[in-house]
Amino acid sequence: MNSAPISQTLRSLVRSLPRTGITLSELIQRVGNDGLLILVTLLTLVFLIPVSIPGVSTVFGAAILLISVSRLFGRNLWIPAKIEHRIIGTRKLRPLLRKALSWLKKLERVSRPNRIEWLVTGGTMAVINNLALILGAVLLMMPFGLIPFSNTFPAVAILFLAIGLLQRDGLCILLGHVSNVVTILYFAVLIGGGGLAIREVFNRFAG
Repeated sequence: MNSAPISQTLRSLVRSLPRTGITLSELIQRVGNDGLLILVTLLTLVFLIPVSIPGVSTVFGAAILLISVSRLFGRNLWIPAKIEHRIIGTRKLRPLLRKALSWLKKLERVSRPNRIEWLVTGGTMAVINNLALILGAVLLMMPFGLIPFSNTFPAVAILFLAIGLLQRDGLCILLGHVSNVVTILYFAVLIGGGGLAIREVFNRFAG
């Protein structure tokens, strides 16, 4: 599957989505085990558009997390039945994915194989990069879905990491790590700001 441009492969997948809905197991069957990183890219694209679809970040984040864990330990992908057979409605997803594909195409144009090669070597860097994917998936699943950019930032990190691993582009890998850091800082601001707001409300009532 990697012989064709990633955007072209994903465009074909989007076109082939059923009209009503699809399960994760069906998506995995369509890409095969060798295309799991392409599946990660597909699952990430929907969050590049600032429209919230309830429950999607949890299911997609869990799938990305399991794919990343399987890569880290070199095991075959295992998906729990609870999310494996959960039907994801495609009527809302398809138009969002089509819009997001244009962003992927732009990223694909600037991506270059074998840049900063030491970031895409095996061994320790492979472990670090897979751990970064796991971190991105966990951040994507955080319960901030209704807050602007709370899904977009971790999705951008995962997308950069997936493209970097697929294209062996160390610069994309580096941008993925930076995006994870930005996401953590953003969430820290959200949590800190929320804590201050709760404290202020409590002080007013207590006063």
